[in-house]
Amino acid sequence: MYQPYQEELRFEKIHTIIHGNSDVASLSVANEIASLINQKQEEGKKAVLGLATGSTPVKVYDYLVQFHKEGRLSFKNVITFNLDEYFPMKPDSIHSYVRFMNEHLFDHIDIEPHNIHIPDGNISMDEIRKYCEDYEEKIKNVGGIDIQILGIGRTGHIGFNEPGSTLNSKTRLIRLDRMTRLDAASDFFGEENVPKRAITMGVGTIMSARKIILMAWGEGKSSIVQQAVEGKIKESVPATFLQHHDNCDFVLDEAAASSLTRKKTPWLATECDWDDKLIKTATIWLSEKLGKAILKLTNEDYNEYGMGNLIAEIGSAEQINLKVFNQLQHTITGWPGGKPNADDSQRPERAQPHPKTSLIFSPHPDDDVISMGGTLLRLVDQGHNVHVAYQTSGNIAVFDDEVIRFLDFAIDVQKDNKELKQKIKKVREFLANKKPGELDSPEVQEFKGLIRKGEALAACRYCGVPEENAHFQNLPFYETGAVRKKPLSDEDVQLTYDLLNKLKPHQIFAAGDLSDPHGTHRVCLQIIFKALEKLKEDRVDWIRNCYVWLYRGAWQEWDIADMEMAVPIGPKDMARKITAIFKHQSQKDSAMFPGNDDREFWQRAEQRNKDTANRYNELGMAEYEAMEGFVRYHF
Repeated sequence: MYQPYQEELRFEKIHTIIHGNSDVASLSVANEIASLINQKQEEGKKAVLGLATGSTPVKVYDYLVQFHKEGRLSFKNVITFNLDEYFPMKPDSIHSYVRFMNEHLFDHIDIEPHNIHIPDGNISMDEIRKYCEDYEEKIKNVGGIDIQILGIGRTGHIGFNEPGSTLNSKTRLIRLDRMTRLDAASDFFGEENVPKRAITMGVGTIMSARKIILMAWGEGKSSIVQQAVEGKIKESVPATFLQHHDNCDFVLDEAAASSLTRKKTPWLATECDWDDKLIKTATIWLSEKLGKAILKLTNEDYNEYGMGNLIAEIGSAEQINLKVFNQLQHTITGWPGGKPNADDSQRPERAQPHPKTSLIFSPHPDDDVISMGGTLLRLVDQGHNVHVAYQTSGNIAVFDDEVIRFLDFAIDVQKDNKELKQKIKKVREFLANKKPGELDSPEVQEFKGLIRKGEALAACRYCGVPEENAHFQNLPFYETGAVRKKPLSDEDVQLTYDLLNKLKPHQIFAAGDLSDPHGTHRVCLQIIFKALEKLKEDRVDWIRNCYVWLYRGAWQEWDIADMEMAVPIGPKDMARKITAIFKHQSQKDSAMFPGNDDREFWQRAEQRNKDTANRYNELGMAEYEAMEGFVRYHF
């Protein structure tokens, strides 16, 4: 792990540790917890842990369970206190934190049941005040918390201490912020099913812990992490209170740390060792900061914003400007499959072979057209053999009334099919009695998957992709019927390996969107990478001549400094792209999992593509209607 110079950290008010990925970071946290437990055991004392829920600490718990199963760690001397619980919430509900902790940790270790404390979401309203006071008293009676584990919400909440919480707040019942409920909506299959209240440890309770470890993974957390670490202390961002704690670590992966000054604009913190990538990043940042085209930047501009040593190394602003301008110019191409019979030395893609076999991996059945629909259309129009691999069924993102609508159609078409009638009757009865947040039956999951498959085929037909070139992988990791998925398996990788080896594509497009709030994109990308590595290990010939391009999903775009191919989209193709998105009717108007953006997916895609084109234009490039950006993955 890289150890930064003290000067690089001058904007940071909390000790921050950055790891290469969340797996390595989780292992480091698990090792620290295990060391505490073992140390306390040797001293004949109890280790008191404050625990969190959500996706962030899951890998930490996995490692702790692994340590226990290997005989390296016992939890006999451990007492735990969880941060929070929804209210009201029955402990056996699939949404309860009691169930979460049992499934991820307690059922797999030797902790004494009476040493486990999780706020009770099933008590009556008139019991809550006394219950919360007793929870605080129990923490004090065991000597306080040794290590408190935290995640961080997009509002900056820690536990369920929403904006407005005070530094001395204690365990209490609180009303959840709308953004917090939106973030939880996917777990509950709709915002309307998310409880409006929760019981949470207070900021004061958290601050009384002897050690605090806050973990954050992914770019989606980078902005709030930056505010918490570098910003002013304020009640509107409760995580900033952690700046008062004298033993608090923020443990981050590279993506969550990406907005910190030492990562995003290191030249403002210290003198830099300039390479081509950093020069490009800094020049684009300066251009946008000053609102000046790249070729108009002066020596004085660079000097004023901490880049005087760059000017000293290179010689002049003009040389830097021209270098970066040319780099950007060479990323722009209207030929994403390569331009035949043309000099390709300054182009992102090779001219030959032509036509190419292009394979687009789409994590959900609509990510292809949402994220790179313009490029897909261009590839088809230019004669390439385009295939689309839909990695998951996307069945959990279909509303129940969509199923009923399709079943009504099916029953009218096949009036004499008694077997179908019986199956539809069973599905209707299930849906009529389905409780909020309840998992769908296998039959309902099947129908929802078929709805999304039909929409994907409709979009393929519209875009000119032959139906036989649409591959529905239905990767096993996804098929749980719940938002929480299984870990990726050898079967997932083998299915992907087999498809790749069958098609032998010259270029692959995959979703590199690690900001996906539900993790599906992340897992789908890992599966592709593992399959590619396996092909490489097996010395498969065609893989040496294959380019892999990563696009972004519905949540975020690549930074222009990272883009290695930018495909312009004209007004006509933008309209065609939107029409292709409209083919996914079950996701139109109101998507099941909209994330933190209320706009429809087509609106997000259109605006994002137009913003990218506008940014290129303001940097001094040609003016286009819209653009889709890609980063090349070198394996």
